[in-house]
Amino acid sequence: MALEGALRTDLIVLIPARMQATRLPGKPLADIHGKPMILHVLDRAREAGIGISAVATDDEGIRAAVEAAGGRAIMTRADHQTGSDRIFEALGKADAAAEISIVVNLQGDLPTIEPDSIRRVVAPLADLAVDIATLGVEITDAEEKTNPNVVKIVGTPVGPDRLRALYFTRATAPHGDGPLYHHIGIYAYRRAALERFVKLPQATLEKREKLEQLRALEAGMRIDVAIVDALPLGVDTPADLEKARALLAEKLRNS
Repeated sequence: MALEGALRTDLIVLIPARMQATRLPGKPLADIHGKPMILHVLDRAREAGIGISAVATDDEGIRAAVEAAGGRAIMTRADHQTGSDRIFEALGKADAAAEISIVVNLQGDLPTIEPDSIRRVVAPLADLAVDIATLGVEITDAEEKTNPNVVKIVGTPVGPDRLRALYFTRATAPHGDGPLYHHIGIYAYRRAALERFVKLPQATLEKREKLEQLRALEAGMRIDVAIVDALPLGVDTPADLEKARALLAEKLRNS
């Protein structure tokens, strides 16, 4: 594992974690080969080696597990509705002097995400016109193209392996010949963009599609997408947890 040594001081990776998941209660502390899932995600963030990393949580059990493993946990309020709200509070606690300018929001249920993907989510912010960056991967499974649980990116190419997002949808889109892209829920925000975003009211399309990122697009914020090759497994159910255990077992065997 890469150690957090000479890292960017203007960037933080925050991992929001809560215990109230309905389909997999206690998800952050679910055991994967003797280690809670949240610690696998924290490992991936540290292996990315782009900035300091911390878990943002309202749960003492999660805090204790993170700190026992030598990680940093930032306690937040329990009433946050979204991970974005939670990381904004955690950012204020971690950096009251506002020296950090880029915040990566890494979901706590992505234990198999590639460290390189975490590194690549930051790249679109080199363009000063971009407010928020995220990731996508080309859909190769025909069933995913029509699955409403798979969020698709509608975007226009702005460079090699990069799109400017025009819309996100659960529908099969865009229509016609060409690739479809699966959205990966990791974001890199400029600090000012995150602050603006969490203060915006819920938007019409956001509520209709149940996709938080549409709030930013409806407000005129620019989201660019880095296209990567690897789709991480999001752990939402007991079956997903078993898949994650199998995938990480293979990784451990090969390491």
